[in-house]
Amino acid sequence: MSTAATESSRRVKVITEGALCVALAVVFSYFKMFRMPQGGSVTLEMAPLLYFSYKHGFKWGVAAGTMSGVFMMIFGGYIAHPVQALLDYPLAFAVIGIAGLLKDKPVLGASAAGAARLACHVLSGVIFFASYTPAGQNPWAYSFIYNVAYMIPSLLLSDILAMTLWKKIGS
Repeated sequence: MSTAATESSRRVKVITEGALCVALAVVFSYFKMFRMPQGGSVTLEMAPLLYFSYKHGFKWGVAAGTMSGVFMMIFGGYIAHPVQALLDYPLAFAVIGIAGLLKDKPVLGASAAGAARLACHVLSGVIFFASYTPAGQNPWAYSFIYNVAYMIPSLLLSDILAMTLWKKIGS
């Protein structure tokens, strides 16, 4: 087989695996272990995206995350404004690809990816949902605390599952 054919075959395999991870992320988003009152929930939706990012790196992880966010937005996302939609869905899931930059240190990679996703949600909360902030509280602090409440458990559970798969299946 020629080098071009081998590369083409590898790309098809990566795209196929990416599509499966995107589908799993979307399906996992429907199984909510805990739901926050104004949106956000504890799920395993990040696990397939973290695994895919560890296995195939940043570029492919960003692509899969973006597609997951788009599908989650289409299949039931809450949209208050186009910029909010971008922050809470495609961008928030695209940044999970950051884990691929640190695949040799998956806990650090997942932490960086989770922090970037948290930043997207906090920014969206401050800009578009500040009206939910209780009187006398800082909207930045409120948005941060609100989003951490579901993001930390989701990230921990997702990373445990992703690392378990990574160790069992490997690269």
